[in-house]
Amino acid sequence: MRSENAGVPGGGPVRLRNDGDLDACVAVLAAVHESDGYPVNWPDAPERWLTPPSLLTSWVAELDGRIVGHVGLSHSGPDDLAPGLWRTHRGTSTAATAVVSRLFVSPDARGHGIGALLMTEATREAARRALHPVLDVVATDKAAAALYERLGWHRLATVEQQWAPDQMVSVHCYAAAF
Repeated sequence: MRSENAGVPGGGPVRLRNDGDLDACVAVLAAVHESDGYPVNWPDAPERWLTPPSLLTSWVAELDGRIVGHVGLSHSGPDDLAPGLWRTHRGTSTAATAVVSRLFVSPDARGHGIGALLMTEATREAARRALHPVLDVVATDKAAAALYERLGWHRLATVEQQWAPDQMVSVHCYAAAF
């Protein structure tokens, strides 16, 4: 499935990710990590981090023929906080949610609306599956939080989460408009 996005220079298609895209995705992720510190803790195996067992599907964005962005949609996992908050807020099951995750855009490709295009694809797929999209984001990632709020997502809460014995992280939990 390919979605042409006329507003992105160079064609800017968003398409389903395939296994052949993983090396390029890891390279973009490394650039994002160096620039922005995302992910906070660099994974031992970034390819596996991009393909967790809970993954439903994922997309990449291209700009001028190269991969510049990524997003995934997953079932909720034990470390995802937003599905539980959504369950409490709406009185539903966490199984009724889909977690938007692994969203990143190359630092040199920002300003073209690629993050919003990737979020739109993930949100549409969640709706197609009759699931409500939710996500967790580190509170210090102000650019990501601003994007979600610009797209109409609602902050459910900000919570402290233990990521390691000596690492406590503030996390914003969001749900798509309801």
